[in-house]
Amino acid sequence: MTELFIEGGRALLGHEISETTLRIAGREIVAVGTDNSHSSPGIDAGGLLVLPGIVDLHGDAFERQMMPRPGVDFPIDVALIDSDRQAVGNGITTVYHATTWSWEPGLRSADNARCLLEAIEQMRPQLAADTRFHLRHETYNIDAESEIIDWLSEGRVDLFAFNDHMDSTVASLAKPLKRSRMVERTGLTNEAFDRLVQSVVTRGHDVPASIARLAQAARAADVRMLSHDDESPAMRQAYRAQGVAIAEFPVNEETARDAAAASDFIVFGAPNVVRGGSHTGWTKASDMVAKGLCSVLASDYYYPAPLLAAFRLAADGVLPLAAAWQLISSAPARAAGLADRGMLAAGLRADIVLVDDTAPRRPRIVAVVAAGRLVHLTEANRLVRSSVASRKAVAAA
Repeated sequence: MTELFIEGGRALLGHEISETTLRIAGREIVAVGTDNSHSSPGIDAGGLLVLPGIVDLHGDAFERQMMPRPGVDFPIDVALIDSDRQAVGNGITTVYHATTWSWEPGLRSADNARCLLEAIEQMRPQLAADTRFHLRHETYNIDAESEIIDWLSEGRVDLFAFNDHMDSTVASLAKPLKRSRMVERTGLTNEAFDRLVQSVVTRGHDVPASIARLAQAARAADVRMLSHDDESPAMRQAYRAQGVAIAEFPVNEETARDAAAASDFIVFGAPNVVRGGSHTGWTKASDMVAKGLCSVLASDYYYPAPLLAAFRLAADGVLPLAAAWQLISSAPARAAGLADRGMLAAGLRADIVLVDDTAPRRPRIVAVVAAGRLVHLTEANRLVRSSVASRKAVAAA
């Protein structure tokens, strides 16, 4: 068991930020505010914020590493390693790769979902972030139901989301730019894509029963569930009745209010906060945060966004930084059922981010510790072999 000290930083402890020292042994924080007289390795966090690692419930930016251009594929192991570096470099120490298994061929096909799941399972030991599998099931993909139930019962799925993009897909057929992107992603011709959509649409009458069976399987396996893009309180209520307690990107305030009234977790995209609004023209996330209608922010399609969003909320006066950081640390940890992380406290997993907040809207990651291991460091002089107190004594002498 190795020891590591993080010394002299302003640490987020509960709802307060105060200067202290963290002692890490193995994978855990074993003490907060310990004596600095030690000979174990330490990180000088003077002038820096010391924050819990970011827990990202929904991120699909890894898809761009798999297919950076339509029809241009790269090996999944290469994509996962690069995505891991990006995630950790932006303070994300627990990452749920949101993998869409659709009725489409191509990037969101059955083969890709299978290959990605297998790659995550095999590569976890060599990845710096705790990498988990968030399966986004397109509800019209009824052919996948039995295999997904098997995955759930075998404990291979860490989060399970219900997606229904059928109406938007049909609507996009009349919009040349959106249609072109969708067709390119599948690798089909325009005519073949049209035929596929027409065939899938006819499955609508079988979808509700399929959702019910899958929700039952997820409950039996104790897998947390999300519903994606809920359009109305009625939709949110229907999913809630099946044990789906996380509302992911509700499209209007009315639906978010229904979720909040029932104490559901409500997820919005951190890029929405950073950019000042939704790229789809839907709900503005910072407004939802200000109204108490957002409990979790996720990277969505851009790994730098959670870090930037928390600091922007603080800079804009929407929330104090301590409360804003909870949206990307302790709250998503609770939503996912991870009781061992999201805060800085003795006995919890040592997932820690050191941030230079000199420029409040442009925070800079200096160091990242994941499960007790220093996995990212931008300033080598911060890593010391003796305590801050010992160095001061030497300097004084």
